[in-house]
Amino acid sequence: MTLQDQIPDKNSTDRLRKSSLDKDLGKIERLEEATRTVTRDLVTPGIALLFLAVAGIFASFQVGANSSAVLVIAAAVIGGYMALTIGANDVANNVSPAVGARALTMTGALIIAAVFESAGALIAGGDVVETISKGIVDPGAVADRDVFIWVMMSALLCSALWVHLATWLGAPVSTTHAIVGGVLGAAVAALGPGAVDWYVMSAIAASWVISPLLGGIVAALLLAFIKINIIYQDDKIAAARRWVPVLIAIMTATFACYLIIKGLGRIWKPGPWVVGGVTLAIYAATYAAARPHIFRLSAGLENRNQSLRKLFHLPLIMSAALLSFAHGANDVANAVGPLAAIIQSAEIGSVGKKVELPFWIMLIGAVGISLGLLLYGPRLIRIVGEQITKMNPMRAYCVALSAALTVIVASWLGLPVSSTHIAVGAIFGVGFFREYYTTHSARRQKYVKKHKPRHAVRHLTLSDQEELRRRKLVRRSHFTTILAAWVITVPAAAGMSAIMYLAVARFHLGL
Repeated sequence: MTLQDQIPDKNSTDRLRKSSLDKDLGKIERLEEATRTVTRDLVTPGIALLFLAVAGIFASFQVGANSSAVLVIAAAVIGGYMALTIGANDVANNVSPAVGARALTMTGALIIAAVFESAGALIAGGDVVETISKGIVDPGAVADRDVFIWVMMSALLCSALWVHLATWLGAPVSTTHAIVGGVLGAAVAALGPGAVDWYVMSAIAASWVISPLLGGIVAALLLAFIKINIIYQDDKIAAARRWVPVLIAIMTATFACYLIIKGLGRIWKPGPWVVGGVTLAIYAATYAAARPHIFRLSAGLENRNQSLRKLFHLPLIMSAALLSFAHGANDVANAVGPLAAIIQSAEIGSVGKKVELPFWIMLIGAVGISLGLLLYGPRLIRIVGEQITKMNPMRAYCVALSAALTVIVASWLGLPVSSTHIAVGAIFGVGFFREYYTTHSARRQKYVKKHKPRHAVRHLTLSDQEELRRRKLVRRSHFTTILAAWVITVPAAAGMSAIMYLAVARFHLGL
């Protein structure tokens, strides 16, 4: 070996140094990326915890220094937590059809829902709520103030935990059913089965079946009407000009009726003739405005389904806003109703069927619902709006209108229904109807034969028919997960609440 061979090559040394440097820089980059990921993952729960801390501090200023201050602060924090979970889970049903149909972006949907949820809660949320949710327990049976307070505390915390778990699993559940289950479990643990009105509970259980079936049937019928009268017509644009103004007017009038009955029911209670007159007047005015608008919008559009979708964007945006307003007006009580009952019992010592609802409690509920939607809502919005079945503006229109129509009809008939179950049931109804219609509709097959090339029709009749029969337009994994979550919501919340109350009774109340 020569001396020259023993001297290290400068280029080789530089390459070694550069290789080592590249590895070190790569490690640093991976560390920085991991740090950013962890930081992002911690920001969302950090904001939620900050809100709960602020809710507790806010409550401390409202109640001042008294013997029940600690209890009230704890109840305010738990009520804020329940509001966060409602926003993360329940609100998705109001805006997800519009997002899935691409009528709204995720950011636009979150902003509209947050604004209108808060407005509905603060403007029309009401000053009085039922203390024992939906009358399932007779307040006269709860003589001991401490027992009542801890029944409600257990119910509120455990129902929030259950809704939180359901959200993590990607299952939209009824928050009303969760709080009902929480009250049921704690009340049975505290007072025994005799304290529960089982007739009311049976009606709530019946709504598990009634709500999604009604929503699904109405949505399927609406979609069938649109397919027959618009989509599978030779001149789609002419059919759309005839029927889309009618559909927009029906939606606007329906939502007006929905808001009068459900959203504004606590600040304005007109008689049935007034409601009917207002609804008809709004229908006529909307039709008169929508008809020339649709004619202008459809001018120059091609005779295909893609053109029709543009005509349904505006009613979908309206539906997202109005459903959010009505939801905020009604379901904020699920978070702050038990909280108000706890505070009244702690400060006054009374246990009654009705309880006053101070504005500061409504504010915690409204802000909590909106914040929960902004922080945790997008995941469930995508699941409901995009992953159960494919949405387009016409299908999303059917879902939104079905939700409003079904709630109105159920209210008139006195049926206890869940708006969550109705909306999700409507999505399933649209999906399952599409599966059936694709393979069984003579009108569709006739239309396809008329408008497709001859070779495409031959191919469809030989091999694609079997493929269409196997094709599933509703994702079955989501269907079974959501159905299971619906069935076990009340029992799960009840079991958790009963266990919590028994633990409190043993270690705190000495019972």
